[in-house]
Amino acid sequence: MKRKEVKKRPTEAELEILEILWQQPGASVRQVHEQLAARRSTGYTTTLKLMQIMVEKGLVQRDTSQRSHLYTAAISREEVQDKLLQKLLGGVFRGASARLVMNLLGGEKLRKEEVRQIREMLKMLEEE
Repeated sequence: MKRKEVKKRPTEAELEILEILWQQPGASVRQVHEQLAARRSTGYTTTLKLMQIMVEKGLVQRDTSQRSHLYTAAISREEVQDKLLQKLLGGVFRGASARLVMNLLGGEKLRKEEVRQIREMLKMLEEE
């Protein structure tokens, strides 16, 4: 199936569905709905409608070759993260990357492994 260009950013509800599909590619609406319903109250038809909208937006792909249609994320977690981060950087932080990074680093306690990864990335950037 050909990949559609993603036209819009996913909503919070769509992000929840994408999270399920990244973990369980090829899931039916019923499978996605069961996982959503375990977290919060939602109707099956609401889940179905959201997933139909997501197909139109190019966020998920639908395989109709079987009786139960199967859905797969059409956009990777990294693509979504990048798109949302660019929106945040351009909007709230007005392009000031350093302020964004400082807010992220100062806002929560980092694990040692995360600090190590950040140091490695900074070292790579300095060597460029």
